[in-house]
Amino acid sequence: MPAKIPAEGRRLLDGKNFACLATLMKDGSPQVTPVWIAREGDIVVINTAVGRTKERNVARDPRVAVAVLDVEDPYRKLLIRGRVVATVTQGAREHIDMLSKKYTGHRFNSQAPDERRIVLKIEPASVSL
Repeated sequence: MPAKIPAEGRRLLDGKNFACLATLMKDGSPQVTPVWIAREGDIVVINTAVGRTKERNVARDPRVAVAVLDVEDPYRKLLIRGRVVATVTQGAREHIDMLSKKYTGHRFNSQAPDERRIVLKIEPASVSL
C-alpha cells in the first residue's frame, strides 16, 4: 500500500529544496545523484535524460530512496523509500522547464540539444520526517 506524504513533507517537495536520489547499480551497490524534485499528489516526480545512470538503474530495478533537505534548515528532512511506478517521455521537456523555472527562474537550457528527457514517477512505500 502506498504511503501518504504528510503536510510538512509536501512543503519540502514543493519548495526550492534539492533532493538526493539513490538507485541500485547492477552489482547492487547504491548510486546517489542530487536532483530537482516535484510531486503529483503523493507521487514524487524526478526528471532525467534517457541513458543516464539513474534512468538505466530504475529500468532494471525500480527500488529507490529519496532524501529531501530543507534549504533553510538541513536538519529538517523528508526521507522516502519506494519504487518507480512509471516512466514517461510525453511532456518530459515541459516538465524539466517547469523544474528549471522553480529552481533557477529560467527555462531549461540543455547542454545537449538532442537529449531525450524522461520523467520518473515514484510511489512512496515508506515516508519519514
